[in-house]
Amino acid sequence: MKLIVGLGNPGKKYEKTRHNCGFMAIDYYAKKYNLTSKKKYNGEYFEKIINSEKIIFLKPQTYMNLSGECVLSFVKYFDINTDDIYIIYDDIDFELGTFKIKRDGSSGGHNGINNIIKLLKTEKLKRIRIGISKNDIPLEDYVLKKLNEEEMNKINELLPLISEIIDNIPLMNIDDLMQKYNRN
Repeated sequence: MKLIVGLGNPGKKYEKTRHNCGFMAIDYYAKKYNLTSKKKYNGEYFEKIINSEKIIFLKPQTYMNLSGECVLSFVKYFDINTDDIYIIYDDIDFELGTFKIKRDGSSGGHNGINNIIKLLKTEKLKRIRIGISKNDIPLEDYVLKKLNEEEMNKINELLPLISEIIDNIPLMNIDDLMQKYNRN
């Protein structure tokens, strides 16, 4: 069993903001496969079988800074090994509309990842980091700002590729995923 977590903030106020790229990826995937939403432990989740393996797609509804609370509840309830967790989230260190798959590491200052690392007590979490670029405005204001039409188009163009990566998670190990999809 694998857990794929898309990070974001719940509610209309945060839709189409940079900080909600993880939610956008999960929503795109769920819509593509017509998955039915369920709720548990302050999380909205979907289930799908890929290559005979159960995959749980989770959107924590605890707000970004407390994402780890929801993730920890799912890990305990479904008895998921941390090696089987993938987190999809926004990253200011990459250009808008780009992404990078990463094996593990620090939070890089991302509060959602930081909370997950703290509560799961490990940095060994696989990630798909979606670029949102840097800006001169204060970080909190920037990540919670709505994407304009051009920016939203760049994210929307990326979502089918993120969906393809998700489909390959049960079929490929992390090294093969990085080799196939990461670009310099």
